[in-house]
Amino acid sequence: MQKVQIEGVAKKMCSRSVGKTITQVLAIATALLAPLAAAASEVTVKGSDTMVILGQRWAEEYMRAHPSATIQVTGGGSGTGISALINGTTDICQASRTMSAAEKEKLRDRYATVGVEIPVARDGLSVYVNASNPLAEITMDQLKLIFTGKVTNWKELGGPDAKIVVYSRENSSGTYVFFKEHVLKNADYTVRAQSMPGTAAVVNAVAKERFGIGYGGAAYAKGIKVLRVKKDSESAAIAPEEAHVKDGSYPLSRPLFFYLRNKPTGDVGAFVDWVLSGQGQAIVTKVGYYPLK
Repeated sequence: MQKVQIEGVAKKMCSRSVGKTITQVLAIATALLAPLAAAASEVTVKGSDTMVILGQRWAEEYMRAHPSATIQVTGGGSGTGISALINGTTDICQASRTMSAAEKEKLRDRYATVGVEIPVARDGLSVYVNASNPLAEITMDQLKLIFTGKVTNWKELGGPDAKIVVYSRENSSGTYVFFKEHVLKNADYTVRAQSMPGTAAVVNAVAKERFGIGYGGAAYAKGIKVLRVKKDSESAAIAPEEAHVKDGSYPLSRPLFFYLRNKPTGDVGAFVDWVLSGQGQAIVTKVGYYPLK
């Protein structure tokens, strides 16, 4: 495409500059179009719905500071982002869970590398209930009982005599996988759980449904109540606040990742370095997640 543009400019210049050779004209045209080539470089970021708002803010601020850069950010879920990384259709995968051994094997078979994992922020995976719900805390065991369908009425947890309406994420979501592994201990979700296309959809549903419960990233927790979580019945109830997420005392603390096929260089490396810098980490706080330091 760039060659076609250069040749087009060259032909126009030749018609006006009979004394110049084609080689000279091509050299001039190439120099004139060099800024266009620089501006055309693009870094693609795809994956976690939990991280998409953070990725978009990073991209906006980075492009404001670096006008020649183009950062394209899309969601779809951690699984979707990892598949895109394996298929070679994204430079950076955003993931709210770690890559599985099977996913790393696919990456290795195709690129002779298991990829590069870069923690970029921290999150306290939050349990959402309707603002009118009288409960203030919940144990990990109670969460498992709710989301596997063993407990179906709020009165079993000291709440109102009402059916619990369960909202979950689709199985391509890293948050879905993290919750299943760390809360359900890999048991199956209840068939009554309503699968939602994104974290914002979970929050919206819980905000409207008086007896609803769902889960998602801390940055989305607006217009609903966030329950404090107890590791077990004897432990203190902990809120997903920065100090508790950083020291790991909140039971559902988790890192948020960038995954790349190889060590970042060039435009990708410059963007990653900026994300990990003080400027990039300040945006983590503004969005509602927690910086690494």
